[in-house]
Amino acid sequence: MNAFELPDHAASARAAAIAASDASPAETPSTPSVLFVDQSGQPGGAELCLLPLAARCVSHSEVLLLSDGPFRARLEALGVRVQVSSHARVVAIRRDNLRLGWLKAIPGIIGQIRVIAARARRFDVLFLNTQKALVLGALGKPLHRRPVVWHVHDVMTRDHFGPLQLQIVRWLARHAIDQFVANSSATANALIALTGLPADAVTVIHNGVDASAFTPVDTGDLRALRRRLGLPETAWLAGLFGRLAPWKGQHVAIAALPRLPHVHLVLVGAALFGEDAYAHALERQAEQLGVRERVHFAGLRDDIPAWMTAMNLILHTSTEPEPFGRVIIEGMAAARPVVAAAAGGMLEIVRHRQNGWLVQPGDADALVEAIETLRVMPELAQRLADQGCADVRADFSLERYLEQMTRVIHHAKRQD
Repeated sequence: MNAFELPDHAASARAAAIAASDASPAETPSTPSVLFVDQSGQPGGAELCLLPLAARCVSHSEVLLLSDGPFRARLEALGVRVQVSSHARVVAIRRDNLRLGWLKAIPGIIGQIRVIAARARRFDVLFLNTQKALVLGALGKPLHRRPVVWHVHDVMTRDHFGPLQLQIVRWLARHAIDQFVANSSATANALIALTGLPADAVTVIHNGVDASAFTPVDTGDLRALRRRLGLPETAWLAGLFGRLAPWKGQHVAIAALPRLPHVHLVLVGAALFGEDAYAHALERQAEQLGVRERVHFAGLRDDIPAWMTAMNLILHTSTEPEPFGRVIIEGMAAARPVVAAAAGGMLEIVRHRQNGWLVQPGDADALVEAIETLRVMPELAQRLADQGCADVRADFSLERYLEQMTRVIHHAKRQD
């Protein structure tokens, strides 16, 4: 198998003025107040990045959600003030019916823009965390006149978005955003290519994880943990975490199972954004391949550290470039070997056969080879797991992420 290397694209895309600052956020004369805006009430990847940041800024921030859901309760449990402003037609807009969806939702869009602008005027900085939040928050800038930070969680290419949405993002990026934060160099490079922004206009801040939340367990405790989670106690488990969506590639993992007779696949996640048909297709695929008894659909779970720890291996099977790959650093933090698709932000996390195993996206044959090799070579699996855990603690800590994000917010306020 060929080694995988990080492409030498132009610019790691960092804002030099921010990185060079010697003053910590706590040393600045005043702490900016922040309005965070997120479109989803469901705790997806972008929301899990926002959760600790909003908690860090809890005394001087508020989160405005554009739809209600369990994410609200998770924020409020941390003491975060939350407002919900939801409009059914705006919530219903999907990438695959963007033009028609926006036209139908024009009254709701105007209302949402006004709501966000009115709330934003009470704060020093407006922080936009998702695509709909970007559009609605940035279009209202003439009304609120606040510095705008956009946290980019997506690779802005035709692989993920239609031409109209990319045109909207290009215009807003050039005219309404003051600070850009990308979750990987892959994300930053795509944004720069789309917008023509200079490389130093985008700050790359990798996601962080609290490694202390992932507690190792011995064999006896592992069986008890699996029993509690309703998983087979002695099976060899490969866990695939994330929402059920075609580009996340759960079908690739299921396709590999007939050639992995000793492996069970655990899918932790659900169809969140109108992708229920894909979830049903996965069940049919497992039935047709005769592996349904070895595919466990666990649904959405809050206790991700426990579920990660219960696995023998953590998988990532996205068929398109992943913007970052939070589940992989979580798997590493749990001291589990990881197998990931070699594209996008994954190339900034996983070093092939050093701290994990890389396969070509969509390649079920390569996935079979990787899983079976690590199953029959536990010493290699343990070595990769140990190195991955060490790398996460060194390079992807939650504290580092929060410190860097807080600097961006302070910098945005100083530029106002």
